[in-house]
Amino acid sequence: MNASASRSFRAALCALLACGLVACGKQESASPGVPAASAPAARALVVGTDAAYAPFESQNEKGEIVGFDIDIVKAVAQKAGLQVKFVNTPWEGIFNALKQGDRDLLVSSITITDERKQTMDFSAPYFDAHQLIAVRADSKVTRFDDLKTLKVGVQTGTTGDEAISKLQGKTSPNIKRFESTPLALSELQTGGIDAVVADNGVVVNHVKNNGGDKFRTVNDPAFTPEQYGIAVKKGNAELLAKLDQGLAAIRADGTYDRIYAQYLGAPTPPGGASAPAVAASK
Repeated sequence: MNASASRSFRAALCALLACGLVACGKQESASPGVPAASAPAARALVVGTDAAYAPFESQNEKGEIVGFDIDIVKAVAQKAGLQVKFVNTPWEGIFNALKQGDRDLLVSSITITDERKQTMDFSAPYFDAHQLIAVRADSKVTRFDDLKTLKVGVQTGTTGDEAISKLQGKTSPNIKRFESTPLALSELQTGGIDAVVADNGVVVNHVKNNGGDKFRTVNDPAFTPEQYGIAVKKGNAELLAKLDQGLAAIRADGTYDRIYAQYLGAPTPPGGASAPAVAASK
């Protein structure tokens, strides 16, 4: 290769290398401008609730799930940095849905019991509750024991069901079990049964909105005080801690009392205990 050709070759090689460097430089400088792959959005937790239990959980005219429990969980989730979506879930299958992982948590006026604690975990209690008896206005019932020989309606699998089963015997033909408490109360209204044993908040709400002069309620001190909480799958300690954190936060800043007043007419008394006249549980 002569000198002239050698110089031409070197010039061409340098130009080629320069182009390569420029190309590399453009690629590197462009990288910062490329949007980074965004982190996947947090999955919304699926909340199971039996939406036939006004004023705690029910469906409005638009089919939206609303109520005291719903607003409590929304507020808790916001404080805990969680996303939630609510799915109407029949009571009879609600615990199995949690166990199978189809629901991440449950809020449905669920009473915390030792038996239930064996198969699921609960948040700190967020409501105090007790059972209440509903009868027609002319009934002679004055206490729980008066129901021993009467036809009594209950919602299947609730603490009201447990209470009347202990009084009459689990297989008593006088116990009429329904899919929901409103169905039992409707049967009382038509005369098909003599009484209903159910959560007092639901009973009070139904009587108030369905001809209160036709019914009366009987509160027996023999009923054991109850509390209910948000249920999560057994062993889900991380989620449980976040729920408890959120519950503490909404009690501390007054959110809990505002929600209580909206649905139940009066804030909780000092100390956070709920007023017994309007509590409820299953």
